[in-house]
Amino acid sequence: MDQESKKKSLRMITYGLYILTVKDGDAIAAGTVNWLSQASFTPPLVMVGVKADSQLHAIIEKTGRFAVSTLAQGQKTIASDFFRPTQVEDHQLNGHPFELSPMFQCPILTECPGWFEARVTNSVSRGDHTIFVAEVTGAGVREDAVPLVMRDTGWFYGG
Repeated sequence: MDQESKKKSLRMITYGLYILTVKDGDAIAAGTVNWLSQASFTPPLVMVGVKADSQLHAIIEKTGRFAVSTLAQGQKTIASDFFRPTQVEDHQLNGHPFELSPMFQCPILTECPGWFEARVTNSVSRGDHTIFVAEVTGAGVREDAVPLVMRDTGWFYGG
């Protein structure tokens, strides 16, 4: 296989950008993810790829739950703020205000237009990521917005 063609072809897949968050007691982890998609209408399922050696992964495996804050076009800075280790200070997560989701008490960013929380039902571990399949148990929308997509940022992840 031609490696350059593989990389370019896979980078043509459309990806949104999201902030994935987890909580286990006092431990909180958050990170920007883009391998996320709806997988079923009934029940409402999503699937997300999470790097196997991350704190996000460890807490999802332990608790079986997570929350996702959706990013709007123009929120590239928020996305970049979650490429670094998670810091919780002054009721902010990596410098951004948050509240806790109603069912699982995972952080959700209040600056983001929408959010959902989910309970893991299945997982597939292959390569350097695990795919978690999860049922959406709660959701909210603060405002209608055009979602931030990878192509808008000039960043690449994958390929």
